[in-house]
Amino acid sequence: MKLSHPSITLVSFLSLIFLSTISAQTCQRTCGKQILTFPFGSDPGCGDPRFQQYVTCDQQKLTFTTHTGSYFVTNIDYANQVIYISDPSMSTCSCTQPSKGFGLDWDAPFTFHDDTIFALLDCSVSSSPIYSLNGLYGDGNNSKVPLCDNQGTPICSYLYSCTPISTINLPISTCCIYAPVNLGPSFEMDLKKLQCTSYSGFYSFNGQDSNPENWNYGIALKYKFNVNNEYPITCAQCERSLGVCGHTGVYNSFICNCPNGLNTSSNCFFGASYNNGLRLLPLKNGAWLMYILAWALVLVLL
Repeated sequence: MKLSHPSITLVSFLSLIFLSTISAQTCQRTCGKQILTFPFGSDPGCGDPRFQQYVTCDQQKLTFTTHTGSYFVTNIDYANQVIYISDPSMSTCSCTQPSKGFGLDWDAPFTFHDDTIFALLDCSVSSSPIYSLNGLYGDGNNSKVPLCDNQGTPICSYLYSCTPISTINLPISTCCIYAPVNLGPSFEMDLKKLQCTSYSGFYSFNGQDSNPENWNYGIALKYKFNVNNEYPITCAQCERSLGVCGHTGVYNSFICNCPNGLNTSSNCFFGASYNNGLRLLPLKNGAWLMYILAWALVLVLL
């Protein structure tokens, strides 16, 4: 017996919904040209939940977000656990512009890489707290730590030789190589509070210390997988089976997102995973019911 035309349409429609739902569940392995692997993820439920609110894939552009703004991720060095970001409001040797500064959320799983250098530009010599004793902050041991690195004068000289800065004829004294580790106790470089117009950040002189045009501008951030900085065994096993590590539920339980859209609690070798409980992504279980009903309808109409 052949299926009637309305039945074919209904079954096709239900199957299409099921297939599109499964396709939408799959965590992506790239965001634009940037390869994604743990702890980063392309979508909600992908990667490490601690990182998800900070690093997201929006319209195929990987973005890093803090309370001070959103910044494009230019590269991720997975071997050394370093993420590089670019602040569009940052001044470089090719342009200078006003900026409000940069800050990390205090609970973010990131710290500044030791190679990152911040230069505060066009600061008020007469009123900026970076030049006064009141601008010093405590280091927790009842001692005071200066806000500017006195050894940074050569860097300021090179930066102020750049055409966009030299044309406005700023004195070198208005430049400060910001010294506080991780931007001080508040993890923030507030230029309005520091009374500086802009800042520049770079993480490498690119082998040309005296040529600021070729420095690598941006911000380098370190990250850790956990307290012991150990790559999760369950995630490694998931990735060996061509899965993508993710999480689900109120307690962010580990899941392995497989190429076909299914999630397991271990890996994508389904013989082993089935014994540990085959699961679907949250809020998508209705797709299975739709799928079963569609095929049940096929059997009834045969």
